[in-house]
Parts: sequence; structure tokens; C-alpha cells
Amino acid sequence: MKTRIVLILVVTLIAFTALSGQNSYKKITINGLVVDQSSKPVANAIIFIDGEKTGQITDNKGHYKFKIVAGSTKIGILTKMNGLKEETINGRTTINIILDGSSNPQSENKNNSNDEEKVNVGYGSVNKKDLTQQVNKLDTKNSRFASYTNIYDLLKGEFPSVRVTGTSINIQGSFSLYASTEPLFVVDGVAVESIGNIPPQIVSSIEVLKGASATIYGTRGSNGVILITLISSENY
Repeated sequence: MKTRIVLILVVTLIAFTALSGQNSYKKITINGLVVDQSSKPVANAIIFIDGEKTGQITDNKGHYKFKIVAGSTKIGILTKMNGLKEETINGRTTINIILDGSSNPQSENKNNSNDEEKVNVGYGSVNKKDLTQQVNKLDTKNSRFASYTNIYDLLKGEFPSVRVTGTSINIQGSFSLYASTEPLFVVDGVAVESIGNIPPQIVSSIEVLKGASATIYGTRGSNGVILITLISSENY
């Protein structure tokens, strides 16, 4: 009798575990409309789920519709004009989002002062005056940078604010919300796990963002961001 009860409990536990695993991969469809404060639709806005870029964008009428994993908690909308705005999903399948500010790009070109100079931040660009902390940028087209044996030596030698120990990187002044202190790496606009396989000879430029300058990346930028642009393959 006891053996039968034990077997029933084991089977029940296995079934529950399998069901839980299936639910964690279950997909649900979400949709919505993205507009600015003037109620104008925002096209080509980049969509994130739980801080991860999805590859989805809003259409020319500001609409989006795609599938996400059940249990996802936040949706983020990123535009060059308004930065990143996140909303809690909370079980909703229709989520309309109103962005702060206007999506009208005409206001960007009032003058040609240094404050209007564009700074690349990976997913787009912003005016230098909108960055509350300076972006450290290095143009590596200079031939002397080719003398470095690897990307870690290049960062260590050229960026005083970047601490490099072996293959471990830490940006001074960044604030970590997590146990890891590694910054976010973005290569040619794509987030990557490691930069160790990039030889200095094919790097066009490197930018180091921290603090407010990295907020466009949300929580993923809390440890700072290192942006790397590679030389076009046609040039090497």
C-alpha cells in the first residue's frame, strides 16, 4: 500500500514538473499601438521584452503584434527621440503605449552647434547635450592601435576608466544591480556576450558609456556599455 502511494506521488510530481516546464515555454500573442504625446503613431520603434531586443518594430501606423513567452514581465519601446520606455505586462495581451515627448524629427535641426552633435549609442544616436555624462570615444583607425595584441590590451591601454584584469572588464563609476560587474558589449549595434575574438586591427571605433549615458539600454546598461564599431569587411 505504501509503495503504491509513493509511486502515485512520484508520478504526480513528474507530471507537475513537466507541465510547469511546458508553461514556461508557452507563447502568447501581444499587440498594441505606440503613439507620442500628440497621439501621433510612432513607426519603427524597437521593441524589447524583459530588457532583451526582440527584433520586432512598430509598423508605419505605430502598431505591433507578435508572440512572447508566457511569464514575460515587461515590454520596452525604444526610439531615438524618446529613449526607452518600459511598461509592466501584468497578464495583458493588448498594451498601448504613450511615449514622452514628440516623435517629430524636425526639432533636431535648429542649429549646428556642438550641442547638436550626434553621439552613437548603439541602437541609435542622441544629441551630445542630452548626455549628462561625457561619452569616452576612441577612433582606432590610427595605425598605432594595431600594435595591441588583443582587444583587452587596447581597452586597458587607451581607456583609464576601464579596468581590465585578464578577460574581466569593469567600468569605473558604473553601478551594478547584479553580482556581475561586466558591462554590456554592443558590436555594430548587436549585443554580444564576449569581445575576446575581435582583433584590434579590424576595430574602427570604441565608445564607453556609463551612468546616465547608458540609461538608453535600461537595466542592462547598469554596469556601463562598451560600443564597438568594426571596419567594413571591404576595407580589410
